[in-house]
Amino acid sequence: MEVLFLILMKVILPVFLLIGAGAFLHRKFTFDMGTLSKLNNYLLMPAVSFVNIYESTLGGNIFIYIISFLVLQNLFLISVSTGISRVFKFENRLSAAFKNSVVLINSGNFGLPVSQLVFQHNPLGLSIQIVVMIFQNLLTYTYGLFNSVSADNKGIQAMKIFLRNPVFYAFLLGVFFQAASIKIPEFIWTPIENTSNAFLATALITLGAQSAFIKFHRLSAPLVLSLLCRLVLSPGIAVVSILIAGLEGTVAQALFIASSFPTSRNSSLIALEYGNHPEYAAQVVLLTTLCSMITVTAVVYLSNILF
Repeated sequence: MEVLFLILMKVILPVFLLIGAGAFLHRKFTFDMGTLSKLNNYLLMPAVSFVNIYESTLGGNIFIYIISFLVLQNLFLISVSTGISRVFKFENRLSAAFKNSVVLINSGNFGLPVSQLVFQHNPLGLSIQIVVMIFQNLLTYTYGLFNSVSADNKGIQAMKIFLRNPVFYAFLLGVFFQAASIKIPEFIWTPIENTSNAFLATALITLGAQSAFIKFHRLSAPLVLSLLCRLVLSPGIAVVSILIAGLEGTVAQALFIASSFPTSRNSSLIALEYGNHPEYAAQVVLLTTLCSMITVTAVVYLSNILF
């Protein structure tokens, strides 16, 4: 109960206060959602992607093991979500939003605070979560972005649209600057960092605005499937992936816990940008975040038993 209360007060409540603020302000003033979408996708997302990659310090054999797990885990999730989309005959735009809701996780403003709480006396656990967050950045701005773009565009056309997104180049630039140990002058770094810091609040306010007029008349099949896959199936697949990769101890615990995090708010922002059922995408983010109060706590408990 103590862990549940701390997660609620330190993670869930701050997130939902910003989402609530966005919903309230949109109802009162009617935001231009297209402008908010462009602001997030063409300024704030590139900044946060560059900063996260540039500031990371990765290395060692443990990194290889973690990446091996993450690749295996996400290949499983991509395969399962693709299979479900075909079985239930989701149309292309809904399929893109559904697959992103299952594969992309909130490893930043949710994952990092949870890991800080769980591994407060074990720095390795938090370091692993940082690796997970960076991997998710790459996955979001490659698979997630291309998946959304290709809903209505095929082959070369989809690739052209994908390559026009500045987030992809911000990520590559961050990798280059970090690998080359290039020092960025303070007068340049300060505005980049400030822009990156603005992403969290703006993204959550945008999510709140997207959700301002959402009405849950019923739980649709895609919504229920997203909840089950993201919060229940994903941790189950993680156990299998951990066993296959031969991981144990803190590494296994941290990766198992990370697999249970709710759907990334970026999946909702991408859905808004490309018109892939943005209301459904926002519903998934909200409900998985709310339900994760219970599921993440259960996974934290199980991680101490299993590993």
